[in-house]
Amino acid sequence: MIYFDHSSTTSVRPEVRRVYSQLLETQYGNADSLHSMGRSVHQLLEKSRENIASMLHVLPTEIIFTGCASESNSLAIIGYALKNKSRGNHILVSNVEHPSVQNAMAFLKNFGFEIEYLPINSSGIVTADLVQSKLRKDTILVSTMHVNNEMGAINPVEEISQVVHQHPTCVYHVDCVQSFSKIDVPFSCIDLATISAHKIHGLKGSALLVKKKNIQLMPLVQGGQQEQGIRGGTENAPANIVLSKTIRLALEEQKEVYQRVSKINEFIRMELNKIKEAHINSPEEALPYILNISFDQITSEVLLNALDQKGICVSAKSTCSSHQRNYSSTLVAMGYSEKIATHMIRLSFGKDNTMQEARIFIDACKEIIKDYGLSL
Repeated sequence: MIYFDHSSTTSVRPEVRRVYSQLLETQYGNADSLHSMGRSVHQLLEKSRENIASMLHVLPTEIIFTGCASESNSLAIIGYALKNKSRGNHILVSNVEHPSVQNAMAFLKNFGFEIEYLPINSSGIVTADLVQSKLRKDTILVSTMHVNNEMGAINPVEEISQVVHQHPTCVYHVDCVQSFSKIDVPFSCIDLATISAHKIHGLKGSALLVKKKNIQLMPLVQGGQQEQGIRGGTENAPANIVLSKTIRLALEEQKEVYQRVSKINEFIRMELNKIKEAHINSPEEALPYILNISFDQITSEVLLNALDQKGICVSAKSTCSSHQRNYSSTLVAMGYSEKIATHMIRLSFGKDNTMQEARIFIDACKEIIKDYGLSL
């Protein structure tokens, strides 16, 4: 099996599994309990928070543990908007965000917020100039991805942040799910940032929200004192504790894996350029972990299934919207034809992929093209 779908999810590292299993067996107390086991779990939980904060160069009080990236995105967007409605009701968001962001924006419309969508350009990004041109006196929030989950396009987060922070009543939320541990994330200039464990060889059901200390949020999950009263409910202590190890291992490998994945990306691009029916849709400057491609006469569904039969796992688009529309809205937003948008697949690479797998993928594509009667 060749797994080229790491943007959807990743395997759990053996080191993480081992520590998690130990925690489930020995540290199962409630972190809010006052007895010795509860105190022990609480200490481990807060040590994890401190370690993560140190690695991200933020304060421990700026780390909020959540259950998934969708929850983090919802808490950041809805929680901030509702808490700060008196400051304004205008929000800017790119037009190709993850469904958790899109649906959070749609939810806020019910509360009188005006949502304005920022179009991406032909390179798949939102420019800082566009953001500046759309900011208003009543704009309270700007939200963009760092890296697009279908194309790998990298938004100029630092430039956008400079524009946003010239505005006295506005903050900047960034979905860093596809960028974290792959490229450097400038947490110092982001007010709210989302990270997911299962995208970096950690556990599903584990994520965090980086929330700068001056940012006030309205809790979406009502409960007790957990997570500074922002996210109620008994802490998932084992998952939160092991997240520190997950992040440390991912960051330690960042440069090495980036170089390996870049070579795989370059090879596949080079080989596809030799096939006249093939198109490379990801920009040259995109994150090398994601490569969006298409073939003229093979639809996304057919190509995905044909590759699956050959033991190669890919996606047709973002997994969280894979059961909706049969075309990529991101490609359409970039100016591609609907034909290209219905013929694309997304390859997303990880630390364990090899050049041999890349060669097998290219050979498989050639066989599929031949089977469908297309000339090479």
